[in-house]
Amino acid sequence: METNLTERYLDATVRSLPAAAQQDVRRELSASINEAIDTRTEAGEDPRSAERSVLDELGDPSVLAAHFADRPLHLIGPQYFLTWWRLLKMLLTIVPVCVLGAVALGQVLANASIAEVIAHSVGISLTVALHLCFWVTLVFAVMERTGARTGTTWSVDQLPEPRETGAAVSDLVASLVFVVLGVGALIWDGTRGLAYVGGESMPFLNPQLWPTAVAVLFVLIALEGVLAVLVHLRGRWTMALAALNVALAVVFVTWTLTLMVRGTLVNPELVAFLSEVGGIGQETWRILGILLGFVVVGVSLWDAVDGFLKARRAAG
Repeated sequence: METNLTERYLDATVRSLPAAAQQDVRRELSASINEAIDTRTEAGEDPRSAERSVLDELGDPSVLAAHFADRPLHLIGPQYFLTWWRLLKMLLTIVPVCVLGAVALGQVLANASIAEVIAHSVGISLTVALHLCFWVTLVFAVMERTGARTGTTWSVDQLPEPRETGAAVSDLVASLVFVVLGVGALIWDGTRGLAYVGGESMPFLNPQLWPTAVAVLFVLIALEGVLAVLVHLRGRWTMALAALNVALAVVFVTWTLTLMVRGTLVNPELVAFLSEVGGIGQETWRILGILLGFVVVGVSLWDAVDGFLKARRAAG
């Protein structure tokens, strides 16, 4: 028995199906609905109530039509989801950060204000991130609906390597060697000079930084060694040690950039010699200073983030 509700339900179900399949689906579904209604009415239920209950149990006709057409109702299914997620995470980790740094560098070289540097670099990097999310998702959604293959299959060779804790003896030795080399380079630069120009050695750092300003650098290098020892003794990175690492990075960046902005970081005699012999002008020195500043900030930022990542992995 087909009533208005049943007929409307059948129409809503088959309207999105291919024309060749509509009649078969209508016939099959109609018989199933009528059988379920008859079963309920034979049990004493009111026919109209039985009909409503049967149609409610069948659910949304669009979902049912997708089932008949074998059409996915998800944007990205389990076959592609992990590949999509891994690729998107990798791209979002690398591309927007590179764009942020590149745009910021370009703005600084163009003598833009701090507000302009922040606005342009953050705005463009966010736009790039949104485009990455949209286009990568669109490609995988199309692949989901066309049945295309990603071209990658899992094998045991893809098992991740054991995660490094950063607390091994080799890490401690490497850190202490860096401390010794850093201290040795500072002493050598102050007494003999690291720069060899014009047939003679010349200090790279401004001699006027001795002893007070250079002492700060000695302390920072020593604290890096202490941090390495603490990580080794603790057996892993912790959030507290990662925070200490960030604090050391911030002090180092502040120390370096402050002296660079004041023009007192590099030995003025070395700058004058290179300007005269090498023909390096003020604009070139400005660009080199900006590039050096970005390198210092980039390396320090990477070191700070790496500490927190190691701490989070250790906690997990």
